[in-house]
Amino acid sequence: MPKDKLKRFAENLTFPNLFQPTIEEATNGFHLKGKWNKEFFGNDNPIVLELGCGKGEYTVALAQKYPDRNYIGIDKKGARMWRGCKTSVEEGMTNVAFIRTRVDFISGFFEKDEVSEIWITFPDPQPRKKQVKKRLTSLRFIDRYKQLLAPNGIIHLKTDNTEMYLFTLSIIKQEGYKLIYQTADLYESGFEGDAVEVRTFYEEKFLKEGKAIKYIQFKIG
Repeated sequence: MPKDKLKRFAENLTFPNLFQPTIEEATNGFHLKGKWNKEFFGNDNPIVLELGCGKGEYTVALAQKYPDRNYIGIDKKGARMWRGCKTSVEEGMTNVAFIRTRVDFISGFFEKDEVSEIWITFPDPQPRKKQVKKRLTSLRFIDRYKQLLAPNGIIHLKTDNTEMYLFTLSIIKQEGYKLIYQTADLYESGFEGDAVEVRTFYEEKFLKEGKAIKYIQFKIG
């Protein structure tokens, strides 16, 4: 394993806002489930999740922009999350947390209606037919989001992948979810808001390759 990764894993252990639960803790119910505001953030502000957060670009940038909201980044790659954790700790941000776990276990971390908004930023499109259920906008995952997302809670998807974009739109139509906004080319759409104000590491890479960024905003309840 590269030395940089080992250093990051070691430093991750020192961050007070990074949680690395065991599978048993994730499965049986994390100790902060239903208590994030009271016992960690110390306020009653809305909680926003970034799923598959990578380096935590959205988690950190939005937390800086909206100090009256709490942000939690979730990813299974600790070496990537290190960047977001380090930045948030060095800048003394108190409205940021990270959880190192698979999105499959998300129901074990949040109670009903505890989350107000979800960002899914450049997830693995799982292109093979047998992988469809692994897509983060599949019904398998949306059923999990329903367990924790408050009424009128918004889900955002940003992707460079056309198949992922069309798949998500088909799920929204099939299930009768409320489509708020969609575009197959975000930066040519004239859209104004957080989706264009923050760019992830991978997004910058895709844009340099000439790929159009797709964006969907919808509600499931």
